Amino acid sequence: MAHKLKKVAILLVVILLSNVSTSLYAQDAKAGKATFRSKCGSCHAVDLKQKMTGPALEGVIDRWKAAGDFKGKSGEQWLRSWITNWNDPVSAGMPYAVKMQTYDASAMTVFAGQISDEELNNILAYIANPAAAAPAGTSVSTTMAAVDTESKSSYSTSIIVALLLLLVLVYLLGRASKSLSGMSINKSGDKQYTLELAEEDKTPFYLKSSFKSGLMLITTLLFVFALGKSAMNLGRQQGYQPTQPIRYSHELHAGKNKIECQYCHFTAADGKHANIPSVSTCMNCHKAVQQGPKYGKSEIAKIYEAVGWDPNTSTYSKQPKPVEWVRIHNLPDHVYFNHAQHVTAGKVECQTCHGPIEKMEEVYQYSPLSMGWCINCHRNHDVQFVDNAYYKTFAKFHEEIKNGTRKRVTVSDIGGTECQKCHY
Repeated sequence: MAHKLKKVAILLVVILLSNVSTSLYAQDAKAGKATFRSKCGSCHAVDLKQKMTGPALEGVIDRWKAAGDFKGKSGEQWLRSWITNWNDPVSAGMPYAVKMQTYDASAMTVFAGQISDEELNNILAYIANPAAAAPAGTSVSTTMAAVDTESKSSYSTSIIVALLLLLVLVYLLGRASKSLSGMSINKSGDKQYTLELAEEDKTPFYLKSSFKSGLMLITTLLFVFALGKSAMNLGRQQGYQPTQPIRYSHELHAGKNKIECQYCHFTAADGKHANIPSVSTCMNCHKAVQQGPKYGKSEIAKIYEAVGWDPNTSTYSKQPKPVEWVRIHNLPDHVYFNHAQHVTAGKVECQTCHGPIEKMEEVYQYSPLSMGWCINCHRNHDVQFVDNAYYKTFAKFHEEIKNGTRKRVTVSDIGGTECQKCHY
């Protein structure tokens, strides 16, 4: 009996470990998806059917592998070097890298110091298997413009499965222990204890104190886990996508028509807040453009109504009224955030926080905007010191970079993780 229970216990441990391992590998692709969208998604798609500035990356690992070894490094190693800093393989004369250099007139962003080895591994895991990061029944192209909701349930499921397996394991090990004790008592001749064990074996397992104790422990752990997760999510609204009074398509304006973000949100470069553009800004184009490709005249008519414009007479004949847009990105009152500090001084792209905005038909909150998310960015994001007058006062860092004793300066190096920088 004990031998069989031992086998079952070992089998359960194997199942548990394999479940955790599978979850971790899936998380690699899911983590890679988030990094891909923030670092690569503005120029590259994964799906070969999608045309963007850079080449689609489906099969890119196989293409670089097929390019063969060069100067003692494999094609995949050269790919990693290309992603980090495309100049390195080109300077080395790697044939495939030299060929890809002329793919487009615009040069690829240099990510040296901005992407860790772990993030690079996750990106490649996502490119190799984007379906692992996509919800079941959803196409990859659809999920590229959707919120990362997969991780919300994956960790919970893994923990619940692990706890249940541990509960069964504890029960089986307890049974094995009692069986071994019974065998020992039988050999010693303690008949009274043998009778007690026999009587206890007749009790259903769900009425035994050991099972009740284990069930109570598991229930308590699940409750604490759920309570902690709910507390951490208070005030967060990642994925929030309210219905707006006018159907404004960022995919059409910022994506297809290539309108710069700061054409409409022009205060982002100079002020704390990124303004909601007034309808007069819309009228710069829509005095002439009176019909849209998707919604026809209905949505543009709402702009005319708000601004008081009569398209028939081309005059302002009505009293204007504001458009009641619904705010999407909200931070707690005790948090200080300055757009100009990031956009102008830090030269941070809008997509870093707002995601692939140029692919969104309707805007949603892409990032969690949590404290941990901000701190991780400050710890890993390199400050752009070159040709940036805002950081010329950091003479020590400039000197260390010049003499080679320092390769990078992160936001945290210049005080970006101090409490008073965001809370005061």
